[in-house]
Amino acid sequence: MLYVRSLAFNFVFYVSLVVQMILWTPYYFLSPRHRAWFVPKFWSRSCMWLYDKIAGTKSEITGVENLPEGSFILAPKHQSFWDAIAFFPYLDDALYILKRELTWIPFFGWYIMKMRMIPVDRGSRSKALKAVVAATRAEMDRNPRQLIIYPEGTRRAPGDEPAYKYGIVEIYSQLGVPVVPVAHVAGLYWPRRKFLRYPGTIKARFLPPIPPGLAKDEFMQRLIGETEAACDQLLVEA
Repeated sequence: MLYVRSLAFNFVFYVSLVVQMILWTPYYFLSPRHRAWFVPKFWSRSCMWLYDKIAGTKSEITGVENLPEGSFILAPKHQSFWDAIAFFPYLDDALYILKRELTWIPFFGWYIMKMRMIPVDRGSRSKALKAVVAATRAEMDRNPRQLIIYPEGTRRAPGDEPAYKYGIVEIYSQLGVPVVPVAHVAGLYWPRRKFLRYPGTIKARFLPPIPPGLAKDEFMQRLIGETEAACDQLLVEA
């Protein structure tokens, strides 16, 4: 039964992605950007609904009261494709940093550029970081946006030794906005590079924001300590 439900969900998930991307295209591109955000938010909610009804996995996200108004950085644990789509409905104007090659994909790339995401060229990390900071600051100066950064870069299984990258420290120190850590255990139910989707309840939590202006070492210690402590608690509850 687990295999059948996983097969059904994966099939419906990707078919739904393609169908919605095509059907919503006229509305998406003819609407002002702030109205067009309805489309990815609707898609996110529909994915969570399908995940519940087909795979038997509910999503329980708490701590919404910890999201500040205006611009901030959202820093989720990266365990699963789930954490790439689940948070859209909670953000006013999300901002992603993406490889430039993704903008070349038909439909998907057009959607990215409509939302003024930040494409980054491969090459020198220091140059890329400077470009990211400059582009993000320019976007936040135009209107409040919420930058989504995965501090560990790549997906890691729940319980793995944390491996936080230093890039978020530089971005935090130069942008001067709060950082909201996000703890969750999605990797238990929607594992990376796995076909099976396990039933249960994914618990995620927006943690209290870390204020701007902290020393780099203090910020990194708080980010890791608070995120990992919350993840450990959610693992115990799972």
